[in-house]
Parts: sequence; C-alpha cells; structure tokens
Amino acid sequence: MSMLTPPGMGGQYRITGDKYPRMRRPRRRGRLVFAIVASAAVLGLIGWGSLQLIDVFTGGSRTSAAGSKVNCVKASASPTTAARALPGPAQITVNVFNATPRTGLAKETADELKKRGFRIGDVGNATKEYDKKVTGVGVLIGPKASLDTSLPVLGTQLANAERRTDTRTGATVDLVLGDRFTSLTGRTDADKALAALTGSSPSPSPVGKGGKKSC
Repeated sequence: MSMLTPPGMGGQYRITGDKYPRMRRPRRRGRLVFAIVASAAVLGLIGWGSLQLIDVFTGGSRTSAAGSKVNCVKASASPTTAARALPGPAQITVNVFNATPRTGLAKETADELKKRGFRIGDVGNATKEYDKKVTGVGVLIGPKASLDTSLPVLGTQLANAERRTDTRTGATVDLVLGDRFTSLTGRTDADKALAALTGSSPSPSPVGKGGKKSC
C-alpha cells in the first residue's frame, strides 16, 4: 500500500504516478455580483443627476416618453411686470374743459370718457388762464399726488397731452382740450396703453391638447 493511499482504504484505491488532485479556492462570485450591482447603482445616480441638471436649465419642464407633461413649474412674474398700484378709471373723476373755439367739444369728449369707465365732473369752457391758450392736444391737470397716479391713467386716453399739477386739495383732475385736439385715443389703443401701464391684462397661457393649460 502506498504511503499516499488514505488510511482505511485497504488498498482498494491507490494513487499512482506523479499526478494528484489539487485543491482550488472557490471562485468569489459574491464579490463579482456586488461589483456589478454597485456599478449599476452609480450609473443610475449619474443618470438621475443629469436629469436634475436638465430640469434646472430648462425651467423644470420636460416631456415623458408617453408624451405627457411632467414636473411642470409655473414661472413667477418678474417685478417689472407686476401690476402697479394705480387707480382704475372708475376711481378717477375728470372735469372736461374746452379751450378751443369749437363748440360742443367738451361734452362730446366727456361722454366718450364716461363710456370708457371714467367718472365725469364739470363740463364746459376753459377758464381765462387756458381759454384759447392751449396749442397742443390738451393739458391734464391735477394735485401733486396725481402726477404718478390719476394723470398717467387719464393720459392713456389722450396721447401726447401735457401734464401739470397745481395746489388743489381734492383728487379730481382736469382735461383741458387744446387746438390740436381732434379726438381721444382710439378705444383699442387706449385699452392696450392702460393694460401696459397697470399690468392688469397679462397674456393668457397657451392651451394644449385636452383643454389643459401648458406651462
């Protein structure tokens, strides 16, 4: 019996020659699987981070593969487009005076201003201070407080009218019609000027398919 024969074999099994079984370490499949999973997780994080960067630079709006809108963020209005604290036409009382030789001009203008929502005060001929002395389209006159409130609003109805202030204590303003006056600014243009001044009429959001507003 060879010395290489395991005890108890009784010589039934012999190992001959110079070859013998080698003991191999088991393959570390666990580490390989872990490495693959870790790599996939890192790639997933990189992809997610890329999508977040895309959202930041595109305003947070993108389209999914199915075509539906996801992560839609409504942009806030900038300070320059925010509505200004100005009175509306219904809060402004206007006296209309005619400084021209043409008759009926003050009443005709006052009626049109009333249709546009302004409150009408006195209507008639201008005082001697202005009668036949206004060479432009007209003069808007009010208290100092009206220079940045009521007069700009009234000015949307008569482009190029001069603006002045005096020492009056009330909030009523005057419209004195001058030699170059023919009519008030067209209703459509006046409304656009008023909307631009107050920011009260922003552009509507576009409507997508299915009646849903898009960002």
